[in-house]
Amino acid sequence: MSDNQQAITEDQWHRAAFIWDYHQMHHRLRPVDVAIGLGSHDLGVATHSAELYRAGLFPTLVFTGGNSPTTAKVFPRGEAVHFREHAIDLGVPAEAILLEPDAGNTGQNITLSRQVLAAADIHPTTVLLVSKPYMERRSFATARKLWPDVEILCASEPLELDDYVKSIGDEKLVLDMLVGDLQRVIEYPKLGFAIEQEVPEDVHAAYESLIRDGFTSRLIAS
Repeated sequence: MSDNQQAITEDQWHRAAFIWDYHQMHHRLRPVDVAIGLGSHDLGVATHSAELYRAGLFPTLVFTGGNSPTTAKVFPRGEAVHFREHAIDLGVPAEAILLEPDAGNTGQNITLSRQVLAAADIHPTTVLLVSKPYMERRSFATARKLWPDVEILCASEPLELDDYVKSIGDEKLVLDMLVGDLQRVIEYPKLGFAIEQEVPEDVHAAYESLIRDGFTSRLIAS
C-alpha cells in the first residue's frame, strides 16, 4: 500500500468480505452452449475463461469489450482483443473465439455478444458469463433482464478477497469497486437495466457503513 492510500481496518475488511461473498453467485458449473468473457481491467477473466474451455465446459467463447478510461492504457487495442490473444497463448484455438470489440458497459457486453453469436448462427440456450469475482451478480442480473430466454450461469477466478487484492495491488480501489458494484445491483433495476436482486440486511449494512467510511470513488455520479 502506498503512503497516500487509505489504511484498511480489520473491521472494514470484515464488512467488505460480506459484500465480496454476496457478489459471487456460487453457481455449480456444468457444460453450456457458449461462454462470454466480459472485458475489464482484469486479465484474470481471460485466464479463467481459457481454463474453463480446456476443461471442456463450452465449445465457443466470446470476448467482449472495447475500452474505458480504466483500461485504455492497459489494453490499448481494446479489452476483447487483448483477452483473445491471452486466451490463445493459453491454448484456446483461435477458431473457438468470437470477438466483440465495441461494448462499453455490461448491457452492451450482453447485447452485442448476442448479436455476434447470431451472426455466427449460434443460438444458445445456456450461457456462462465469466467476469471479475465481484461482478458476477451484476452481470447475472443484467443478462437475465436483456436475455431472459437463456439460462445464465456465472463464473470467475476462484480467489479469496485477500488474494484478489494482491493481484490488483490496490486494496482501497478494490473496496471502492465492491461498493460501486453493489450500488449498481441495488439501483439498476429501478432504471430498467437489470432484474431485482435481494440484498441481505448484513450486506446492505456493510455497504452503507463503507460508504460512510469513504469508499466512494466508484459510486454512480449523482
